[in-house]
Amino acid sequence: MAEQARKKRNPEARMSLGDHLVELRKRLMISALAIVVGLVVGFILSPYVWDVLRQPIYDIAQEQGRTAQINYDDITGAFDTRVQIALFIAVIISCPVWLYQIWAFLAPGLTKREKLYGVGFLCTAVPLFLLGAYAGWLVIPNIVRLLTSFAPPEDAAFMSARKYLDFSTKLLLAIGAGFVMPALLVMLNFLGVVRGKSILKSWRVAILVIILFAGIATPAVDLMSMFLLAAPLIVLYFGAAGIAILHDRRVDKKRAADLAEYGIDDSDTDDSPDGDGRTRGRLGKQS
Repeated sequence: MAEQARKKRNPEARMSLGDHLVELRKRLMISALAIVVGLVVGFILSPYVWDVLRQPIYDIAQEQGRTAQINYDDITGAFDTRVQIALFIAVIISCPVWLYQIWAFLAPGLTKREKLYGVGFLCTAVPLFLLGAYAGWLVIPNIVRLLTSFAPPEDAAFMSARKYLDFSTKLLLAIGAGFVMPALLVMLNFLGVVRGKSILKSWRVAILVIILFAGIATPAVDLMSMFLLAAPLIVLYFGAAGIAILHDRRVDKKRAADLAEYGIDDSDTDDSPDGDGRTRGRLGKQS
């Protein structure tokens, strides 16, 4: 009875500001709990991850015949490094939980169409981010070997653990974010913000931006690492353009069929997102 009375008083299920704050606190607590659990797992896995990340340093010592090692420059350096690695792992492995909590907080204010596109974007963006992070994982050894090779062979290479870890994690995050951009383009196309032909026409600018991004993320003289990053990004870009063009064709066919019912020539409408509004206005007058 109480539930039915509540629905009568608030048929649209609107939430007050206080209810929104309570809901936000709930989502934040669940996300924080997931990260804490991930932090425990990450603290256990951090020695193995750290061994893999610093393996290029040991390879340098063998290949270049120099003294090369990780250096902890303060008493808490080793502990801070392990906690930082554990936190990085925790954020990655708990991302399904905190991404869902963000989605659950925003979803009530979205339309059915926006919810569908949002779910599709998340389901695509997370694998692409992980793929980008893995690509960065593959090129890190080449980057470290190349940059340290500029030092004279008689000089030792003592690297700060904190700075080396910052360099590695920032590189992984930057490349992972770069791999998500094609999914963002597709979502904008599905929302009617940009058309597939516009994405495809900008391919020269896109390739230039991708090459610049790969050049910044990797040393400019390391062409192999630069190619390993740029090639999949270019493929993903053209894949996103192809998906957007196919979606536009389906939308255009549906719009043409709707216009034909009212005897309106499709040539009277434009392809811009604003054209949909003008088309609806004509349909309203016809009806």
